[in-house]
Amino acid sequence: MKVTLQQTQKLFTEGELKFESLVLSLLVTRLKIMYSRAPSEKMLEECNTAINSFLDRFKDGLAADYEIIAKL
Repeated sequence: MKVTLQQTQKLFTEGELKFESLVLSLLVTRLKIMYSRAPSEKMLEECNTAINSFLDRFKDGLAADYEIIAKL
């Protein structure tokens, strides 16, 4: 389960997505705010790394939420 940079950018620029995991929703919201304050390629890469680390750590419980991201 790896999220691409393009998916991460779409995650931040498209409308609100509804995730089953509250923790993932909070993480995406926090990263979206960070990216909006400093929209650069480096920040996008850092956010992408954070999302992928989170998904790798909790992949068993986030399969449905990953499917939402995979459709971006």
